[in-house]
Amino acid sequence: MKKINIFYWITTGLILAMMLWSAIGSFTANPDGVKMMAYLKYPPYLANFLAVAKVLGIIAILVPGYPRLKEWAYAGFTFDLLGATYSSYAIGEPASNWTPMFIFIALLAASYILYRKRLEYKPAKNAAV
Repeated sequence: MKKINIFYWITTGLILAMMLWSAIGSFTANPDGVKMMAYLKYPPYLANFLAVAKVLGIIAILVPGYPRLKEWAYAGFTFDLLGATYSSYAIGEPASNWTPMFIFIALLAASYILYRKRLEYKPAKNAAV
């Protein structure tokens, strides 16, 4: 269980840090972010909406309990990463620009799998007592 916890917090910390970094960039109206949203043909207000959703997802994953809310947060992060990847692909970006996103998708998948393993272990641990 100790290894699962360590790897869970490493993968979760990395993915949440990336999401927080992305949200902060959207909140500060970074000129590069604004250009990117225009390049992708998305309205500028979408960046703020996604930033708020990312912060709420980070909170949902970090706050103990609320397993259903955590499931929704993981689903939202998955849609965000897959949507960003597909958006780059759909506008004709070279593969070198969008394939690195699969690293973050893999990190998110690892975090989710380890989260589920932690949940499976807890009831068994309590039942043995």
